Amino acid sequence: MAAVAASEAWPELELAERERRRELLLTGPALEERVRAAGGRLPPRLFTLPLLHYLEVSGCGSLREPGPGLAQGLPQLHSLVLRRNALGPGLSPELGPLPALRVLDLSGNALEALPPGQGLGPAEPPGLPQLQSLNLSGNRLRELPADLARCAPRLQTLNLTGNRLDSFPAELFLPGALPLLSELAAADNCLRALSPDIAHLASLKTLDLSNNQLSEIPAELADCPKLKDINLRGNKLTDRRLQKMVGGCQAKSVLEYLRVGGRGGGRGRGKAEPDKEESRRKRRDRKRREGAEGEEDEVDGASRLLIRVLRVSESPAPLTVRVSPEVRDVRPFIVGAVVRGMDLQAGNALKRFLTTQTKLHEDLCEKRTAATIATHDLRAVRGPLLYATRPPQDLKIVPLGRKEVRAKDLVRQLQLEAEEHRKQRKRQTVSGLHRYLHLLDGREHYPCLVDAEGDVISFPPITNSEKTKIKKTTSELFLEVTSATSLQVCKDIMDALILKMAEINKYTLENREEGALSDTEADATSGQLSDPGAEKGGTCPLVVEQVRVLDEEGQLRVVYPSKTDLDFAASHVTVTR
Repeated sequence: MAAVAASEAWPELELAERERRRELLLTGPALEERVRAAGGRLPPRLFTLPLLHYLEVSGCGSLREPGPGLAQGLPQLHSLVLRRNALGPGLSPELGPLPALRVLDLSGNALEALPPGQGLGPAEPPGLPQLQSLNLSGNRLRELPADLARCAPRLQTLNLTGNRLDSFPAELFLPGALPLLSELAAADNCLRALSPDIAHLASLKTLDLSNNQLSEIPAELADCPKLKDINLRGNKLTDRRLQKMVGGCQAKSVLEYLRVGGRGGGRGRGKAEPDKEESRRKRRDRKRREGAEGEEDEVDGASRLLIRVLRVSESPAPLTVRVSPEVRDVRPFIVGAVVRGMDLQAGNALKRFLTTQTKLHEDLCEKRTAATIATHDLRAVRGPLLYATRPPQDLKIVPLGRKEVRAKDLVRQLQLEAEEHRKQRKRQTVSGLHRYLHLLDGREHYPCLVDAEGDVISFPPITNSEKTKIKKTTSELFLEVTSATSLQVCKDIMDALILKMAEINKYTLENREEGALSDTEADATSGQLSDPGAEKGGTCPLVVEQVRVLDEEGQLRVVYPSKTDLDFAASHVTVTR
């Protein structure tokens, strides 16, 4: 009887086990009651699903600790999302070791400390050796574990926004501690000082320390070789000039001021220091020129990929996306871009473009669990756009290749199709859109992108609208990337998509093919992307126009591409701004 009761209490687990699912989402009002009945922990049966790659348990106010067995029972887990629960004050037992974990989201909980044994995992050997993204925002942390860098040495994105931190552990900025960290967000904390050792973060591109209690900014911050985007607003800096600069100047100007001797508190290098900095700058420029000459030799005879960025102020009719506050609890992150100059008419260009999207969804987007791409024919897009949520019974869309349907009915249709495919093929796996239905399990509202005419043109992570479908005649596109993980994930995937588009365009223009692909064929095809390395010469510039994402009050949330985006290390790519 007890086994039957347990099965009835957790039907999602029984279904996941029967269908050998790799992704599982637990949320909704009923979850809170069941977790409370289980003592504030997740059910042990959950940790008997070793095939899971993605696990999300969110919005459960009775979940105070994951419970024992997670690390041992889920060794293949790639993404673990435990946001908006009541985890805290620590994690007992600690989460790791999770050798395959890449994304960990613990935002919106009640964590106060992560000491050894009640934290993320062991430091020796690393408990999270593959972790790339860690979100600890919206907790009550007063300090970070000193061994964080040793526990997660491959960390790329660290979000600490909205905690109670007054300092960073010195171990975080040791030389080589976090060689891949590119984004550090620690806004809305109580930080009083920033160590000069932050210069050891060799890959840091984005730094947000807004709304803290910093009075000085170390000049060494300017020595971060890749830093291009900083936010220091909301601090009371003693250097009045610097205080004004962080409120209105670009990051480049702020860093240059620090580099030549400006100090957060007016105390700084002696008069000889600017000369020293100038000497260092000249050495860096000389090395950069030497490196550039070497790169030019490598690509001698081969043409470059040209991408031109058009700013909002340069566009005659800039497109904007307004974000409703309710998406915060569903799928909060979105970036957009307009691309002009694509040639999808010749040969198999359209097929290559659609195949590229599929491969990005499989790889970088981690089967749409990390992010989802949507592409639209810009001529059919009516701006401004609204990114919002709607109940499944109220959301109407004309999906690609289908008639208008409510989202609730579409999901049901796809579920029935998936079952039929399983029976026909006698397999446990399904293909196409059916693979992503589990991402909507338990959702009371679905995310959607709505145009100025009130039509839903995108229903992530499932489908786009027939209204804005990409065709062979499409040359101007609107691109969107949405994510429940992080804004940086959206930007990274958009960068990769635009780079692929430039490669496809260049290859198409240089290798005119016969036998064009029809729009109908393009919807169903899938194949290998031809090797752009076989290019012969010539240029194929793409124009990428900035798209602004605004909040409900019209305040800017993000603009893409910013100066830190489309920053390709490849020598065959040239981006002009």
